[in-house]
Amino acid sequence: MIEKIPTHTPAITLYPDGRMDTRNASLYTGLSEKTLAMMRCNGTGPKFIKRGRVFYFQDDVDTWLNAQGRHTSTAQAGQRTAA
Repeated sequence: MIEKIPTHTPAITLYPDGRMDTRNASLYTGLSEKTLAMMRCNGTGPKFIKRGRVFYFQDDVDTWLNAQGRHTSTAQAGQRTAA
């Protein structure tokens, strides 16, 4: 019998229009806020808007996550990022 390990899913706060701030985007993606900031500078992360503060739309984050693809090995992942 396989024992299920309980997981804790943090609550993500979305604005009514689907926006989330950087902290919530970090929780949603599993990436640190600093990593998201570096990705914004490099242009490699999800689309965002800046209205005094940075916000991400959930749809844009989902699209970006799905576009990253799935890999069967770290070598395959490295080939994708090198291309």
